[in-house]
Amino acid sequence: MNAIVAVDQNWAIGKEGDQLCYLSADLRRFKALTLGHPVILGRKTLATFPGGRPLKGRRNLVLTRNRELAIEGAEVYHDLESLLSQAPADSFVIGGESVYRSLLPCCDRVYVTRIAHSFPADTWFPDLDKDPGWQVAEREEPLEEKGLSFRYLTYERVR
Repeated sequence: MNAIVAVDQNWAIGKEGDQLCYLSADLRRFKALTLGHPVILGRKTLATFPGGRPLKGRRNLVLTRNRELAIEGAEVYHDLESLLSQAPADSFVIGGESVYRSLLPCCDRVYVTRIAHSFPADTWFPDLDKDPGWQVAEREEPLEEKGLSFRYLTYERVR
């Protein structure tokens, strides 16, 4: 299983239910990597998508505690065990914070967009640089958009 995330220099991922910023290059990369693969996300993350609708071209697996929730175009799961029994190995965990923390132990690779900026935030991704169980496998050259410098990193689980 994979995870994909955009973080700031402090590993922050969001504030008040939204991403810290939107970079068109990062959104294109997200689409290129996840298109055709299942995505695993929480209900709050789904609500941030246009119209609150599932992503097209992907099997959307939504994890929520709300037993009444039904989402057209998505599969809804209420516990990790049920979700994991249905999630293929090529799935991408795409957020939010509690979903990342719950499923990171199941992931072997994390695609990180690291933004060289500190944003006000209220949600974070685990700091993979401080976790001896992870190592950087790929580091791309820095890019810039909207006055923000960022780079793509791929972390792999240490075997």
